[in-house]
Amino acid sequence: MIALEAVTVRYGSSPALSSLSEEVEPGEWVGLIGPNGAGKTTLLSAVAGLVPHDGEIRVDGASVSSLPPRHLARLVAYVPQQPVLPPDMTVGQYVLLGRTPHIGYFGFESAEDRRVCGGLLDSLDLAAMADRRLATLSGGEMQRLVLARALAQQAPVLLLDEPTSALDLGRRVEALELVDLLRRQRDLTVLSALHDLTLAGQFADRLILLAEGRAVATGKPDEVLTEAILTGHFGTHVRVLRADGDLVVVPQRTR
Repeated sequence: MIALEAVTVRYGSSPALSSLSEEVEPGEWVGLIGPNGAGKTTLLSAVAGLVPHDGEIRVDGASVSSLPPRHLARLVAYVPQQPVLPPDMTVGQYVLLGRTPHIGYFGFESAEDRRVCGGLLDSLDLAAMADRRLATLSGGEMQRLVLARALAQQAPVLLLDEPTSALDLGRRVEALELVDLLRRQRDLTVLSALHDLTLAGQFADRLILLAEGRAVATGKPDEVLTEAILTGHFGTHVRVLRADGDLVVVPQRTR
């Protein structure tokens, strides 16, 4: 579904990604992990068509560089770290923006558009605040709202850049479980950046560890989330434990 061939992104003279080649299969959830500045956000932005790049990025066989924005939005939904949230817009209006790629230039939202958005508001526990202005929402409510808007696009590819950073632990798991449920129901392909390595290992089918714009490890979670690999690239000692079959990554104090 997503193919990267020798993808390089530069900011000025400095490469943020260097000759990255990877593939994400249809229906797969691939997690991007790595220290700050490793290139995770840059990679997601490149796949979303938001930053220029060298090399080739294809989504569903089509080159991202050649697709009109409206067409690309039907293929790729993107949840950025810092979305634009107009303060006077209501929750319901904001989620309906996710239906824009499916509405004609001079058209209006249909009953089906409203049904899709209403279902997502219910799933993300936002229905009771549909008429509230965005300026009144908490950080966690805003993060769930942005996820709802992206899912409203019903695109086959979902890009998530730290989608749970403002949520408490329970809400983090709920949001990721919803993404996983919808992925299985709709055969979504998910590419996500997650700082929480334990959650990344629990939800992703495969992980790509980025460091200085390069993929330095890739594989199933138990192949990448090892003490040797993580300690070598995160600059701190970690322990990797197993609890009820799940991997748990625990940072160690250095003194």
